Amino acid sequence: MDLGGVQLTNEKKAEVMAQVKQQIAIANLQETIQKMTEKCFNKCIPKPGTSLSGSEQKCVAMCMDRYMDSLNLVSKTYSHRIQQEAGRIQ
Repeated sequence: MDLGGVQLTNEKKAEVMAQVKQQIAIANLQETIQKMTEKCFNKCIPKPGTSLSGSEQKCVAMCMDRYMDSLNLVSKTYSHRIQQEAGRIQ
């Protein structure tokens, strides 16, 4: 790999790639949390105030649980589909 005239060893390339993958994973997690928070807030809190009622707290907790369950199901299904496709290609 050549970065502006600087040659990187295979070890450095792997290190840079690992850092990039970690940054992408963090960005994806932040985006997921932002989407989940926005969707659950809009669904569960019709009139924002200084505190959440018990029913609002329960709604937010359940909404976040459902969101994460759905996200996990989609991720597992997607991974399974990719593995199936990779098996067909070989």
